Amino acid sequence: MNILVQTRNRLSKFLLAFFKKKRSRIGIYGPPNAGKTTLANRIASDWTGETVGQVSEVPHETRRASRKTDITLTGANGSSITIDIVDTPGVTTKIDYKDFLEYGITKEDAITRAREATEGVAEAMHWLREDIDGVIYMLDSTEDPFLQVNIMMIGIIESRKLPVLIVANKIDLPDAAPQRIRNAFPQHPVIQISCKEGKNVEDLYEKMVDHFG
Repeated sequence: MNILVQTRNRLSKFLLAFFKKKRSRIGIYGPPNAGKTTLANRIASDWTGETVGQVSEVPHETRRASRKTDITLTGANGSSITIDIVDTPGVTTKIDYKDFLEYGITKEDAITRAREATEGVAEAMHWLREDIDGVIYMLDSTEDPFLQVNIMMIGIIESRKLPVLIVANKIDLPDAAPQRIRNAFPQHPVIQISCKEGKNVEDLYEKMVDHFG
């Protein structure tokens, strides 16, 4: 009897794990000040009523990866996905403490921020290698997308064979040119949004359900 009970319990656990909805870990990557934390906050707020991190005009305000778990997005057709959103520090090839001084930050604090930001970039790359199931790559559509860091990051993401959505943010600004981003990365879907104003964000959610589901 004990053997039968143990077998039944093991089978129940197996079936529970088999039918449990898969949860994917989606990392938001991109250069500094592209709007990554703003997007992470909007996703979390729209679907859970909470936020992820602090937003600032100062570059590298996000210096450590932060995560919001168990976010369920539902598409118009009723399909859904459950994800963890990971907001990562802005990835760049160089972090200089002098970049912070123009924002009124003291030299001592600027040096500390630069060190923390450098450590944060290393942490973000570790997450990408080990713990990320899909990527939202965030770009400022007023900036040149053909930067070394963007080419490098997209190459790394592709080498890992991760599904990726490229988001062309800040289309509300007069000098926005999202078509440049489409031209730069024609091999990937590009969604153009204004995260600040919420424009086309619903389109992004639909694409996330379809692309990461």
